[in-house]
Amino acid sequence: MVLYGLKTCDTCRKARKALDQVDFVDVREDGVARDILDAAHERFGEKLLNTRSATWRNLPESERVGTPVELILAHPTLMKRPLIIDGDRMWLGWDKAVQAELLDA
Repeated sequence: MVLYGLKTCDTCRKARKALDQVDFVDVREDGVARDILDAAHERFGEKLLNTRSATWRNLPESERVGTPVELILAHPTLMKRPLIIDGDRMWLGWDKAVQAELLDA
């Protein structure tokens, strides 16, 4: 299981603490591979892009064009976090539904 997020993100910290045996990838330092973003975008669509983030708010209107994948490749902190991948299964965020599915399994 791999968790993509930010080491400074409180939600990502909670997910990392709750999940045993999870590999962590800091998207700010390491980025996210294009094939992973493509698969996540196919599954989650526009929800993959965090338009409530400070990065989005500080992004000039002229740079907000493009697909979510292109924007996240250019600005990794625009990705909604955490993105959790286990084989071919994916979860986005750390809400009650994700927690129930991953922790009660």
